[in-house]
Amino acid sequence: MPKSSQSTGGQARESKRVAAGRDFDGLRERRMRAAEMFRRGKRQVDVASALGVSAQTASRWYQMWQDGGRAALEGAGRAGRMPKLSDEQLAEVETELIKGPRAHGFATEMWTLARVSEVIERVTGVRYSQTQTWTILRERLGWSRQRPARRATERDDAAIEEWIKTDWPRIKKAPGAEVPGSASKTKADSPCFQR
Repeated sequence: MPKSSQSTGGQARESKRVAAGRDFDGLRERRMRAAEMFRRGKRQVDVASALGVSAQTASRWYQMWQDGGRAALEGAGRAGRMPKLSDEQLAEVETELIKGPRAHGFATEMWTLARVSEVIERVTGVRYSQTQTWTILRERLGWSRQRPARRATERDDAAIEEWIKTDWPRIKKAPGAEVPGSASKTKADSPCFQR
């Protein structure tokens, strides 16, 4: 019984940790609580346990608090790496992409990830892999994948219509063109069915 209550508590702490990781105000609040606990003389292990953070995090917070006081823990800024492209650069890239591939010297009117990353590099000087390029298109620009209709360049719709009207009925009625029915002895429409 104690084991299950411990695992439930651990899961609750884990979910708090995940939820707080995405909530900047929540993270700031935890750091401020840590600063207050350090001020009152609490040990790092007590802070880690009370706030549900790792010992390494508590140690890092303690060092920051010792070096700069409460203000050092005030703001950690945004989480993750800063994007290489600013919003202004991204707007320039989008303007160029809207002009189309031919405007950038490509032979066809189809964007590929390699072509888009090449345009990004020409416009901004920043090189991205195809995976990163797709992430930029989808998440930062809100673009989606478009697939061109597969049609032959030589396609003649009038000739196709004529073929459907004249040739297809003749082919359909040709001897042997009919598919034999089922060979099942239990299906009524089968030639093998016996009554």
